[in-house]
Amino acid sequence: MSGGVIKFPLLGGAEINPPRGFEVFGFTVYLYGLIIALGFGLAALYVYRRRERFGLTRDNVLDIFICAVAGGIVGARLYYAAFNPSEYFGAGKWLNIFRFREGGLAVFGGIILSAAAVAVYSRAKKLRLAPILDAGAPGLLIGQSIGRWGNFINREAFGSETSLPWRMGIESPPGSGNFVFVHPAFLYESLWNALGLLLLHVFSKKYKRRYDGQMFLLYALWYGVGRALIEGLRTDSLYIPGTPVRASQALAAAGAAVSCVILAVKAAGRDKPALSGGTPPENDIGNENSN
Repeated sequence: MSGGVIKFPLLGGAEINPPRGFEVFGFTVYLYGLIIALGFGLAALYVYRRRERFGLTRDNVLDIFICAVAGGIVGARLYYAAFNPSEYFGAGKWLNIFRFREGGLAVFGGIILSAAAVAVYSRAKKLRLAPILDAGAPGLLIGQSIGRWGNFINREAFGSETSLPWRMGIESPPGSGNFVFVHPAFLYESLWNALGLLLLHVFSKKYKRRYDGQMFLLYALWYGVGRALIEGLRTDSLYIPGTPVRASQALAAAGAAVSCVILAVKAAGRDKPALSGGTPPENDIGNENSN
């Protein structure tokens, strides 16, 4: 299941040809899916280890993880389908929406429906949503940073042609020996998210949140700025139908702008203090002072 050779001039012309998947008892396992699952798992582990700081129990974290994964997968698919109407809507095409194994997921759709699913859960359990979003913000960055490497395996989410030293060569078509050298946009976003994770983690450890929701707003600002800039380099963007506007770029820019305004307004006013992580939640045993 080769997708063609990938070359890295900056590494002395090193080449790699990772498979897209492998067979297990006649069933195809795609590496993209495994990488996404790894991202989900590590994100959940991070939130679990830091749950007390945000007033969450073990059961809360498990429930939130289930809601987020279900909402994320469905949302990512629906978002992709919505901006590719010719492939999914119309006579004989509706069932294509359910063919997840053929690809077609979008990060923003996953974020939106995950947040919606978690909001429904928090309301049902009478929990405050903002602390949950704060807890999930670093987890989102973990999942997004790791998940972008699934794009590398699939030879997708790369940028326009470039001659920069760190360019990436994509064999096109596979097996031809001809290379197109492009921006490794997937790598840009992976590194941007990893740096955001580091900054957000340090912030949450060294500084006390002034109000619940602050970390999620910082996440939305950081991710929005990076995604808006990087999306402009990509050649496979989803566009708002009938317009030259890249859907995810516009949404990222809008999210960053709104978050910046809210953060500025909050900084100028007084807010309720954030939940303290000093007291473990009721019915939850364990100490994570070193986490």
